[in-house]
Amino acid sequence: MDLRIDCWSRLHQPILRYTPTTGLTGLLDDDDDDDDDDEDEKRWLNKTADIIGLSGLITPSLDEMIYVAKEMEREGLKIPLLIGGATTTKTHTAVKIAPCYSQPTIHVVDASKSVVVVSTLLDATAKDDFTDDISEEYTDIREDHYDSIKDKQYVSIAKARSEALALNMNSYKPVKPRQLGITVFQDYDLNRLVSYIDWKPFFDVWQLKGKYPNRGYPKIFNDKDVGAEAKRIYI
Repeated sequence: MDLRIDCWSRLHQPILRYTPTTGLTGLLDDDDDDDDDDEDEKRWLNKTADIIGLSGLITPSLDEMIYVAKEMEREGLKIPLLIGGATTTKTHTAVKIAPCYSQPTIHVVDASKSVVVVSTLLDATAKDDFTDDISEEYTDIREDHYDSIKDKQYVSIAKARSEALALNMNSYKPVKPRQLGITVFQDYDLNRLVSYIDWKPFFDVWQLKGKYPNRGYPKIFNDKDVGAEAKRIYI
């Protein structure tokens, strides 16, 4: 895969390029006398670029983002890194990308949200508190992720194949519904639907997030940190 990433400054000058062949390199003006000096190049790059953003449209981009983060760490850059794109998630950023780079690494849901994130990162009075909150949140996400996979039990590929689902469609006879077409329920008691409602989005709006294994509803009520507040809001 031939991938090239160019990062541009606010003055529309190319400042950073990544390719699988050359790795992460700074792009200096031709008339710069110090373009052979790696340390000067790093200082110039850190001074010129306020923020670097990576956008992933396809799944292979996720691995490339991890590699770019590692390269930025190896080069000693001090620039915040924003992660976005259709294939990216906050969990992937927290678990796979952020640990590779010691500077602020933040997942942004879409372009409209990046305005607030960038403004906060460029605000000297708000940046530290903002990045500390992100770091704490991503630490919780990583802990939840690794706790959740502890319960997974894997079997060998041979055993999985031996227990493969075997379907005989030749002998299958589909069951005819008791009633065809549209069924209308008149005066239906909505209380009967309550037990089927997923209340997790409701708690997410209130930013109440339990830790594994008490993340979802109704287990969130058992969480030692947010359980009591979740019950109060739910009632």
